Amino acid sequence: MNPKRSNQIATGTIFGLVVIVVLILIGLIGYILFNGVPNISWHFITAEAQAFSAGGGIRDQLFNSLYLLILTLLISFPIALGAGIYLSEYASDNWITNVIRTMIEVLSSLPSVVVGLFGYLLFVIKFGFGFSILAGAIALTFFNLPLLTRQIEESLRTVPNLQREAGMSLGLSSWKTVTGIILPAALPGIITGIILCAGRVFGEAAALIYTAGQSAPVVDYLNFNPLSPTSFLNPMRPAETLAVHIWKLNTEGVTPDAHQISSGASAVLIIVILIFNLGARALGSYTYRKMTATK
Repeated sequence: MNPKRSNQIATGTIFGLVVIVVLILIGLIGYILFNGVPNISWHFITAEAQAFSAGGGIRDQLFNSLYLLILTLLISFPIALGAGIYLSEYASDNWITNVIRTMIEVLSSLPSVVVGLFGYLLFVIKFGFGFSILAGAIALTFFNLPLLTRQIEESLRTVPNLQREAGMSLGLSSWKTVTGIILPAALPGIITGIILCAGRVFGEAAALIYTAGQSAPVVDYLNFNPLSPTSFLNPMRPAETLAVHIWKLNTEGVTPDAHQISSGASAVLIIVILIFNLGARALGSYTYRKMTATK
């Protein structure tokens, strides 16, 4: 077989596999949205969940997911930023750097159930946090750190070395060059990484079953004291997230409309994750066009 024919067969095979994957993805998302969107309403989003009667909503679960996402980013972003800056700007190419990168890869490959059990044993039991938003946020930090660290490192590496040399030529220190020149230039890529990580964290369920808990106690949304047990801002209260709520409805839900609530909640979860991912793509494209036009 001549090389041209082999290339055509290989290209056609790869294209066919890509089409199959895309069709599966479109079919899965379409099925969830087709069954779930008709169940979404303002009442559904703003009403409390019901344990036994029909007509419940996802207000508390949706808020818990957003609150846990924000807290996770507040914990993981400073750590990932420091690690990304070190690996990109200061780390030498030696065995220590290789060990750090290997550990990051290992951390990114851990199953979510394993991380959840680790968080349960360490934070829930050993440290006495109990089932709480804080325990869930720390557990999700283990998911966030590898992806966010790599994204920050790659964003910093894409900044041309000429900008580093320009900062040095002006007499700036390495740290001042990084904070005043490199970070602002890499900011669009860092923001894109944060949005992608947010989508991953928002849809996580397995780790939160063992850390944040499977209950959503009624909280007072007018109580802004984070130390109050009834405050919606209290990080030590248990918090059933949207993904965990969907899992519970499909495994042990006893409400008459459990299937409708599960379908609507799944559609909301997919829509939010799509917004995160499409927003990251749009931001990346906009930034690329802006930088290209500037050049």
